[in-house]
Amino acid sequence: MLRPAFRLNQFTLAALPATIALCIASANIHASGFQLKEDDAAGLGRAYAGSTSAPDDAAVVVNNPAAMTDLKAPAFQIDLTGVNFSTHFSGVGFDALGQPLSGGNGGNGGTTKAVPAVFFAMPATDRWSLGAGVNVPFGFQTGYDSGWVGRYQGLESRLQSIALTFSAAYALSDQFSIGASAIAQRTSATLSQAIDFGAILATNPQLPPGAFLPQSADGYGSVQGHDWGYGWQLGLLWKPTDADRVGFDYRSKIDSTLSGNATFGVPASVAGVFAQSPVPVFQNTQGSAVFDTPATAEVSWWRTLDERWSIGADVAYTNWSTLKGLTVTYANPYQPATTEVFDWSNSWFGSIGAEYKLDQAWTLRGGLAVDGTPTSADTRDPRVPDATRRWVTLGLGYKPDAHWNFDLGYAHLFVNDAHVTDVSATGDVLAGVFADKGNLLGISGQYKF
Repeated sequence: MLRPAFRLNQFTLAALPATIALCIASANIHASGFQLKEDDAAGLGRAYAGSTSAPDDAAVVVNNPAAMTDLKAPAFQIDLTGVNFSTHFSGVGFDALGQPLSGGNGGNGGTTKAVPAVFFAMPATDRWSLGAGVNVPFGFQTGYDSGWVGRYQGLESRLQSIALTFSAAYALSDQFSIGASAIAQRTSATLSQAIDFGAILATNPQLPPGAFLPQSADGYGSVQGHDWGYGWQLGLLWKPTDADRVGFDYRSKIDSTLSGNATFGVPASVAGVFAQSPVPVFQNTQGSAVFDTPATAEVSWWRTLDERWSIGADVAYTNWSTLKGLTVTYANPYQPATTEVFDWSNSWFGSIGAEYKLDQAWTLRGGLAVDGTPTSADTRDPRVPDATRRWVTLGLGYKPDAHWNFDLGYAHLFVNDAHVTDVSATGDVLAGVFADKGNLLGISGQYKF
C-alpha cells in the first residue's frame, strides 16, 4: 500500500483549533473583563452610585426595572458615551526554541469608541409601568501592529453584545416595587492573530531538519461569528423612609453559540507542504463556539439629605467563574474540537457618589469607584490587558424646564499594571506588563411627555 510522502503529526493537527480558540476566546475593558457599564451619563458622573435606586433616570429600564414605577410620566432618553482606552506593552517574547521573538511593542493597542443607549419608560396604570431599552452591556476592541512581539497571541480583536430589553414593573405599595425584564442579546466577534507555521512544521519528522524554524513562516488566522442569546432580569426597589431608596437588580447569564467563518493566510512555502497532506488542514471553514456572558447582581442605596444634597453607594458582583473555558468545533472534520481554559475569578465593583443642586436647573455630581479584575498574570492575555482600576468621576446636570433633562459625565480610570505571561498554541511565550489607562465621557438627553 502506498503511503503519503507527508503526514501532519499530532501537534500540527492540534495547533489549528487551539489557535482559533485563542482568537475567539478573549475580550476587554471599561468594567471588569469585557463588561460595559456605560449606559447612563448621569450615573457616570457619580461613579454609578445609586444606579439601581436613584430617581428620575430612564436608564433603570435596564439597570433595575422595578424603579420605573417612580417615573410618573412617559420618558424617552438617549445616552452616548465616548470610551477612550490605551494600552502599551513592555516586555519580551520567546519562540518554541527559546529564541527571542522579533517585533516591536505593538503600539497603542487601545481604541476610542462611542457606546450608545436608548430607553423609553411609561406608567401604564397607577401601579404598572412598562419600558424598553437598547444598550451594550458587553464589548471590547483592541488592535496591535501586525509585526509586534505578541502577534501570535493577538492582532485585531472586536466583540460586541447589543441587548434589547423589555421591562415591566409593579408597585406593591408606596414602599415596595418589583420588576422583571426579558432580554434578547446579539453577540458578534471578529478576531485575528498571526500563526507561527514555522514552529508548527519544525516539529514534523517527515521534513528535513531545519527546513522550517519558529518565526520563519508567519501566516494569519481570522474568525468571525455571531448569534442571538436570551436571558432575563429581576429588580426590587425599597423605600424604607421618605429620604432613602434601596435598589437591587439581578441579570441572568446569557448563552450564545457564535457561528461563522475561520479564514487563513498561508505562506506559499507552507501551502506547498500542506498540499501533500492526506487531509485538508488550515483551509477556510465554518466553525462555532459556545460563548456565555456572565450573570450580574447589583445593589445600591440613595439618600436625599436635604433640598440640595444627595449621596449614594453601589456594590456590583459579576459571576465570571462560569466562564471556565471555550470549546471550538469546526465543519472540517479533520480539525478536532479544542477547549481553551479561562479560569477567571468573580469580580466586584464598588462606588460612592454625591449630587449637589446649585439651583432648580443645575446639578453637580462626583464619585469614586474601585473596579476589580477577574484576571491574573496566569489567565491574562494581550486581548484582555485587564487589571483592577480606580475611577474618579465628575458630572453636570441641566434641567431647563419640567420636560427636558441634559446630563454630562466624565471619568478617568487609573489602572494597575497588567502583568502577563502567556503561551500561544505554537509555544511562543509573551512575558511583560501592559500599562493601561482610560477616559469616559458621557452625554444624555431625556424628555418627559
